[in-house]
Amino acid sequence: MIQQIGKLSVFRAFRSRNYLLYFFGRAVSQFGTWMQRTAVIWVVYSITHSAFLIGVTIFAEQFPSFLFSFAGGVAADRYDRYKIIRITQITSMIQAVLLALLVYTGHTVVWEILALSVILGIINAFDVPARQSLVHVVVADPSDLPNAVSLTTATASLAMLLGPALSGIVLSAWGAPVCFLINAASFGGVIVSLILMKLPVGQPKKSGKTMLGEFSEGLVYVRKAPVIGKIILMVAIGSLLVMPYNTVLPVFAKVIFKGGASTFGYITSFVGVGSVLGTIFLASRKPDTPLKRLLFISTLLMGVGLIGFALIKNFPVAMLFAVLTGFGGMTQFTACNIIVQSESEPQMRGRAIGILLMAIFGMLPLGSLLVGALSQRVGAPATVLGEGVISIVLALVFIEFLTKRVQSRPLPQPQPESAR
Repeated sequence: MIQQIGKLSVFRAFRSRNYLLYFFGRAVSQFGTWMQRTAVIWVVYSITHSAFLIGVTIFAEQFPSFLFSFAGGVAADRYDRYKIIRITQITSMIQAVLLALLVYTGHTVVWEILALSVILGIINAFDVPARQSLVHVVVADPSDLPNAVSLTTATASLAMLLGPALSGIVLSAWGAPVCFLINAASFGGVIVSLILMKLPVGQPKKSGKTMLGEFSEGLVYVRKAPVIGKIILMVAIGSLLVMPYNTVLPVFAKVIFKGGASTFGYITSFVGVGSVLGTIFLASRKPDTPLKRLLFISTLLMGVGLIGFALIKNFPVAMLFAVLTGFGGMTQFTACNIIVQSESEPQMRGRAIGILLMAIFGMLPLGSLLVGALSQRVGAPATVLGEGVISIVLALVFIEFLTKRVQSRPLPQPQPESAR
């Protein structure tokens, strides 16, 4: 059965047994993660009724990932990624259980939720670079790598679709603690998949440099690379000024569409529908499809989706634009991820991914604070409308880079210390 599925172009990476285990283990974990994220945002908004504090909550989880992503990227290149992921899954499980106990006992204080969000952000700073880099190890055929990266991103998209919807149901029926406990249990899926994989024993890479020195080497590498630097710059701008639109989604659910937790879950799920469609589209694309051109189109589509979502007050019609927003956003992110991973040298891949994550996790939380504060002044619809306009402008600013075929220079090779 699996072999028959692997023959389909959209699932060709499933031919690798290790990747198949990796995919399904990660899918289960991402499902629980989105349930927890949805529940945390709703709990904070229910306590405070403040869009700004929603931004603070997102900032608390994501900004530590920015601060420590350099260490996570270096660790992914230096140490056994298998062990790193195992440690991060166990610590994430503990964090989710503590969050459940906090809310269940009724001692729900915003600063305590923020503190646990900070802890999760630090864990993710080490988890994501190791997890992304491990894809190259678990895929047997290198030609399947772009497909594997697309399918890996699809796990997050599917979770974005199903997690919030189920979270809304669970929130209404049993409350937030059950969402957190489901997330804690979901990390077991990753641990089981890691145990079942047959991976070579990782050997720590000896280096005379400090962690900061190795990270600086990665910065020089990314800066001199012909494509990676511009992609990361574009991601950073979009993460600051466009992607934090989800900060005000609870406001749309409760104020604009006069709903509750389930409405919030539906909105996030429709965004997830678009995300799933985007990842399926990328996974099924032909290998010679120009990714940069797709990046240009997806950035435009995301802008159109945000503008429509901000202006339309009819819920079913607005959800069509939410789907378009999800499609554009996930296609954009996945294309950037594939480009960075494909262009990076193996010994620098963890650091390149770490720098990409720094661009995302550094700008997203700052953008969430900005969007939360701005929506308090001008309203959520006007804020999202502005984000849509900025997305279109961003695509036009990078139009020459994204639409013209430019012959790439060979990527700079890191030199041994003795050669410097």
